[in-house]
Amino acid sequence: MIGAAATGGLALAWSLWPRAYAPAINTAPGEHILSAYLKVGTDGHVTVLAPQAELGQGNVTLIAQILADELGADWRTVAVEAAPVNQLYSNPSLGTAWRESLWSSVQMQGTDEAVDFGSLEAVLRHSAAAARALLCKAAGKRWNASWDACTTENGFVIRGNDKVRFGEVAEEAATLSLPDDIPLRRDKHPLSGERLPRLDVPAKLDGSVTYAADIRLADMVFASIRMAPWAGGELASHDAKAAKAVPGYAGIVTGSSWIAAAANNWWAADRALDAAKPRFSAAPADLSDKAIKAALDAALGESASREAHFEDVDDALGDRPVERLYAAGFAPHVALEPMAATATLDGQQLRLWMPAQLPEAARAAAARAIGLNAEDVVLHVLQGGGSFGRRYEVEIAAQVATLAHTLNRPVQLTWPRSEDMAQDRLRPAVAAKIAAKIGAGGRIEALRMAIAAPHALEQTRARASGETAADAIDSASGETGLSAVWSGTMPYAIPAWAIDHHAATLPVATGLLRGGASGYAAFFLESFIDEMARGSGIDPFSIRMGMLSGNPRLALCLSRVATRGAWVGGAQGTGQGLACYSAGGSNIAVLAEARLDDAQHVQVTKLVAVADVGRMINPEIALQQVESGLLHGLALATMAPLRLDKGHIKPDRLGALNWPRLAQMPDISLELVASAEPSTPLGEFALPAVAPAIANAITSASGQRFRSLPLGGA
Repeated sequence: MIGAAATGGLALAWSLWPRAYAPAINTAPGEHILSAYLKVGTDGHVTVLAPQAELGQGNVTLIAQILADELGADWRTVAVEAAPVNQLYSNPSLGTAWRESLWSSVQMQGTDEAVDFGSLEAVLRHSAAAARALLCKAAGKRWNASWDACTTENGFVIRGNDKVRFGEVAEEAATLSLPDDIPLRRDKHPLSGERLPRLDVPAKLDGSVTYAADIRLADMVFASIRMAPWAGGELASHDAKAAKAVPGYAGIVTGSSWIAAAANNWWAADRALDAAKPRFSAAPADLSDKAIKAALDAALGESASREAHFEDVDDALGDRPVERLYAAGFAPHVALEPMAATATLDGQQLRLWMPAQLPEAARAAAARAIGLNAEDVVLHVLQGGGSFGRRYEVEIAAQVATLAHTLNRPVQLTWPRSEDMAQDRLRPAVAAKIAAKIGAGGRIEALRMAIAAPHALEQTRARASGETAADAIDSASGETGLSAVWSGTMPYAIPAWAIDHHAATLPVATGLLRGGASGYAAFFLESFIDEMARGSGIDPFSIRMGMLSGNPRLALCLSRVATRGAWVGGAQGTGQGLACYSAGGSNIAVLAEARLDDAQHVQVTKLVAVADVGRMINPEIALQQVESGLLHGLALATMAPLRLDKGHIKPDRLGALNWPRLAQMPDISLELVASAEPSTPLGEFALPAVAPAIANAITSASGQRFRSLPLGGA
């Protein structure tokens, strides 16, 4: 599978994949490469090469669990390391999704927010099956037996009473050729579906995990940075003399839109920047909340691109549809770990340490910045302290490469929290209009959802390809696509429906956030359905259930959440609200209990959810991911709104965002439905249903209808 002969490893190829890649897999003494994803040591340890970055999702454990299960390994001997940056590890599901925005190829290595194990599992199992066949072949030679008469279990190759450890035959296995036909296991899957402990957790608990800011190199300096607060801003001036007076100062490096200072510790570097008092070009006049709203309203009145539809909705709506306007403000990522990277330049080779969802793009950005070829950059993809889409961005790779090149010594760059928030590539602000024809009994006979929004995916793609934030805004201007307005599947059997995208150009750089466009689109749709139900005097549960004839899995979730949450009809004063969502084969129904306190702040007291995510590779990780999505949805729904203050995004401090604290957490009850359906992505689908469930609960508690996100922020 990988041309690794130069390292003494196995040189194999599948006809569907290219036959040679660089860099090759590295091996420790006694390790032997048995497939693109697996190394086995003579001591019996099994090392999994994970092609996806671990950002808190637990995906490296799931990858290891699939491989170890198909290989027949002993879980106690399994370890994980990051796979090299190599198109061998391309992510088909991510590449296909990004093709909408004209990405050059589906063969791109990367980590999507919700790793699609439905497509990845087959690749992993075939790779493990290949390694298993080689181990069996080596053992069979010892026993003068055919390889397919052997099997593997708990780290042993077995044939009847014969048994040999993986480590004893690994070296010979690495010299053998693959059989023509390698079947997958049909039975004995002892690790699949088990609640195995996450492999990344112990190091996080004892503090031994290595993040980008934990790297230590000889003669290394630490750097902080200030950047133009708005896309297209330029560095105008700074006081270099004042910065040099700070003890520990090691140098200043400037780019067209940024200035960084280095010192013998990060605090001194940050103080040097304070002393330098950098100034940037003036903010454009359209960087205001009022201008953003005007641009969205104007776009909503322009022509649209129909991105999804069923039947002729325009004729079905008739002359006098019911209409409602909705909106959503900018939303931040706020990963706990701010952007950080470490780099060192040795001659014509740059070594770079950072978490990255697009490692090929990060490597290319670093190479472009200092005039190297991408092959001259060795990228070590580290674990990240959260992402939610933030680490699709790669500008820090170019910055730290420039620092290492200019200062001629190893550099570790960590963005201050204020810069990390000010430079966030936010989920865009959007405006929407829903028009519907309401029939007898409150039945929705036709529905058209029109959303004015910039194309965040196109902007992200453009930045990853090397464009500046300002150029990416220009590149995406006028572009339309389904990903800008919807990232799920229509859950309801509405006779005619459509989703339209009105392209909007905003002066704020936008990007991909967990939950995608459904983070706001599901809020619009589920809020509208609730409004129509209440306006017709119908139970919001009943109106939804009546539209789920073609979606029995979601119908089951909705029925169970109503029972689990003691739904009493959502009448005035109950403080209960419902919402549903479907995406990628996953389905979820959420029941919220919420109210407004005396200061008109949203107080959520209960979240109940029932989800069907298909077959669960690891039920514990599935539970963690769905719970995480619920909490993230809660935070985004109830946070303080982001504002533009003289061109600056505010607030730029964590404490001012009003994220819910532990004492404010609602009671959470979650059920995952046992299912034999294929595995589905877990990381994002729970988020979109939370905000509308809370908004609908507030309406039933107080009669007040919030039609914008965050709730109470408009």
